Order: sequence, then structure tokens, then C-alpha cells
Amino acid sequence: MFLTIFSPLFGAISSLGYFINTIFWLIPILICSFLKLIPIKIWQTFMSYLLDGCATFWISVNSGNQNLFSRTKFDATGLEGLGKKDWYLVISNHQSWVDILVLQRVFNYKIPFLKFFLKKELIWVPFIGLAWWALDFPFMHRYSKALLAKHPHLKGKDLENTRKACEKFSYKPVSIMNFVEGTRLTEQKRTRQGSQFQHLLKPKAGGMAFVLGAMGEQLHKLLDVTIHYPQGTPTYWEFVCGKVKNVEVKIKVLSIRELLNSDAFGPDYFDDHTQRVKFQRWLTELWEQKDKDLQSLLVEKSKDV
Repeated sequence: MFLTIFSPLFGAISSLGYFINTIFWLIPILICSFLKLIPIKIWQTFMSYLLDGCATFWISVNSGNQNLFSRTKFDATGLEGLGKKDWYLVISNHQSWVDILVLQRVFNYKIPFLKFFLKKELIWVPFIGLAWWALDFPFMHRYSKALLAKHPHLKGKDLENTRKACEKFSYKPVSIMNFVEGTRLTEQKRTRQGSQFQHLLKPKAGGMAFVLGAMGEQLHKLLDVTIHYPQGTPTYWEFVCGKVKNVEVKIKVLSIRELLNSDAFGPDYFDDHTQRVKFQRWLTELWEQKDKDLQSLLVEKSKDV
């Protein structure tokens, strides 16, 4: 009763804590971002590690905030054998903005700081774009079909440019995050899609294929993450108010090398329709298993009630 009455107050204080923590770490990150502009490779490498350290501490303080005000229990399995000196591609189902906080908390200090592929136009966002660049968020160079039709010589240049942008990861471990559904799950979106899954949207292979095409040889492991909220998908406000009792996170580790050497994905993905169909089928099968896992978790919960 006490927690229920004061949960809005706890939520407001917790949100203020997130804001203050973000501003606090944004200042040194921006300072280091400007310092990283000095074109000396060894200096830029040092600054990259320093910046990732700032981001890691930012997540740590956020986790302390969660412990203090939300007291949510995180049950994560599959973290054994992961390390900060390896290269990862992380994929996950996507239900809420809370997913990002969950992933950051679960993987903090376990694997390198999570980074997202961003559209190259976002680098021009004032201050934040510079911070993303300094934190080594990869920027995608994608050309539209209309532009490629007018300028055929640009075909393949987008992937080539992105590969060059990701060369820094050959000496610095990285974790690339991709929500393959492309958007957060809602029942309306699932119905509109005609999704064959009970608890998921249809996965989109294009974004993941672009990452594999640009960085496949550098990445070592694929982390297939399933996030489950036993009390139902929460909003950010419900999370910070402490209304989420527990979160279940299941992690499966797959080999990137085995995927690249299999029939599922090949270097001709973007030019070969048959290859695209094969990879989409492989990803759909992965999602079918994830849907079964989520259903099993729901059944387990109903038995506990």
C-alpha cells in the first residue's frame, strides 16, 4: 500500500535522477568528443576507451537508480562465457522503450558498450551527433533505389563506405545492437502485419544483413536475446514508478562464423533474390523459436499463479 501511494513520487524522483545522471555524463563525453577530433590515431583510440568508460559509468548509475526506486528483479540467463574483449552482434525482440534500459543493465560490464547503427544524417544533430560519433556509433551510408537507378555507379558504395567507417572495430571490441522487428510491438501492429507470431512482429532481415555485410568478418558471436515482462509490457513511467516486479531475459549465443559459412547468408545478399529469401527464412525460423520461448514463459507464469 505504501509503495502504491508513493509510486508517482518515486517515479518523478527516479526520472529526475536519470536526467541529472545523463547531463552529468554528457558534459565529459562532449569534452572528450572535441578532444577526439585531434587526428592522431593512438590519441583517438585512447579517447574511444575513455568515452566508453564514461558511458559504462552512466549505465551503472542508472542501474543504481533502478535499484533504489523500482526494485525490479532482473532474471538473466545465458551470460556465461561472455566478455568485454569479444565482438558481438546483439538482436532482440522489442516491446517497450524499457527494453533499452534492460539491455544496458544486463550487458553492462559483461560485453562492450552497446552501439546502434545510425543513419549518417544523424551525425549533424547538434552536440548529440558529435557524441555518437565519438562513442563510435557506426553511421550507415544507404542510397535509395531511386538514386541508384539514376547513378548505377554508386551500387555497393554504401556498404563499402560503412565498412571503412567500421574499420576502427578491428582493434577495438564492439557490441552492435539491432532490433530486427524495426519497431516496438503493439497488438495493432501485429494485426496490421498479419504476423504469424503470437508475441512478436515479423523480423526484417535487411538491417541485420547490412550489419553482417559491413562487419561480418569482424564480429564473432550473435547474441539472440528474448525479453519477457511477466506482468505485461510496461511503459517507461510504470518502470520508473516501480510497478515492474521482475524482468526475464534469455540469451542464446550463436556463432557468426558458422552463420557466414552456412547457406543462410552469403556475400551476394543484396544482389541475389534467392539469397535474400534464404536469410529471411533463417531469421524467421529463429523468431519462431523465440515465439515458442515466450509462450513457454507465459505458461510457466500461469502455473505459478
